[in-house]
Amino acid sequence: MRQELLSLPKGLAEEVSRNLVMVARLIDEDAEQAYAYSRIALRLASRVAAVREAAGFAAYATQKYSEALAEFRAAKRMTGSVELWPVMADCERGLGRPERALAMAGEPEVQKLDKAGQVEMRLVAAGARRDMGELDAAIVTLQSPELASSSVQPWTARLRYAYADALLAAGREDEAREWFAKTLEADKDGATDASDRLAEIDGVEFVDAAAAHSDLDDADEADADDEDDDQDPAEVAAAERAADQAEYYDEDDEEYEPADDADVDLTDELVVVEEDERGKA
Repeated sequence: MRQELLSLPKGLAEEVSRNLVMVARLIDEDAEQAYAYSRIALRLASRVAAVREAAGFAAYATQKYSEALAEFRAAKRMTGSVELWPVMADCERGLGRPERALAMAGEPEVQKLDKAGQVEMRLVAAGARRDMGELDAAIVTLQSPELASSSVQPWTARLRYAYADALLAAGREDEAREWFAKTLEADKDGATDASDRLAEIDGVEFVDAAAAHSDLDDADEADADDEDDDQDPAEVAAAERAADQAEYYDEDDEEYEPADDADVDLTDELVVVEEDERGKA
């Protein structure tokens, strides 16, 4: 791509490059925004193959399959490369033309693809079979040396997942479970939801621990509110007064000096008071 951009004036090349970087950065997180950046790059440099390819992938990510197919075809014409052949076939599927996708799977271009491209083409062809309601044919299409291999390649998880999913759709649940488990073994990056599919087959339901904890807290608060509602208002007021007194008479307060019961004789006090009263009389 760098070599292609060198054909542009320096300022223009930098502007196009910035937009292509944003496409690559956003395409998995915000496809619509990535598409917007791709349109800017396309307007600036429509004769650059890398720009047409990026625009094609951005349109593909937003399910604008007709537009994506046109951009991929343009990029193919400019470069003469067939590496976009599988995704072009998948655009045909997206446009509701699985027959064309199958026809492309039988074209000579497929033989020029590398191993990863050929596996991708097989996945697209199997998907086209499923689009046409031919589940058994889709299963057979996926059966290949790459599927049977025990070695893990970049495409292994996706290939095993597609095979397991086709088996499940055909009602072959035991086999599907086996292949979802094999998918999980190969899917080190978590690119598929094989673990969820396995749990679904086994009838296991996962509970969000954080949500469950929040629900328990809400329930405890509700119970506390109910208890408050059931208390006698007089009892509540008495408890509050007792709490106020306990707070006022703080034993840790330097000004608080509790009386020593051992040094006080209440009887003597009463006698003194009575004698004083008689004297006054």
